[in-house]
Amino acid sequence: MLLQDDRIRLRAMEPDDCEAMYRWENDTSLWTFGDVTRPFSRAVLRDFIADASLDIYHARQLRLVIEPLSWPEAVGCVDLFAFDPLNRRAGVGVLVYEPDMRRKGYALSALKIVAEYAFGYLELRQLWADIPVSNTASLGLFAKAGFTGDTVRREWVRRHDGTYEDARFVQLFRKW
Repeated sequence: MLLQDDRIRLRAMEPDDCEAMYRWENDTSLWTFGDVTRPFSRAVLRDFIADASLDIYHARQLRLVIEPLSWPEAVGCVDLFAFDPLNRRAGVGVLVYEPDMRRKGYALSALKIVAEYAFGYLELRQLWADIPVSNTASLGLFAKAGFTGDTVRREWVRRHDGTYEDARFVQLFRKW
């Protein structure tokens, strides 16, 4: 199978993922890490899952569900977004939702698998992410996955309290 390693598989979204996605998308503590500004209904999420059959070239995004091989239940997702086929790059984000499922290597595996897919199959040349500087766990995760970058975007992320936080721009280039 193309999108798996010895720990996880990345798979397309299924209708059964709607409840998990409902929790993920409506957790306001996560909104800082993306561009979400409102809650999502189950109906909207069901439509999103149904529309996921659109090709990344049309939708300009792709969400894959992270499923450990040890049990067939979603623990999170990895997203390619802001897909730019002309310049052959995309943003990437990863979520392992439940705290007790974090730090088990699932997110690192997901990043490595999606990078292999993006570079090998989609023929991208760059993946990038903006990570709040206070999110040291994510900065460490992306560094382990080979992402580098010293660019700091000043006051890039708006927090819930209305203040702004710097973000580190990290990127991974295709290794030729």
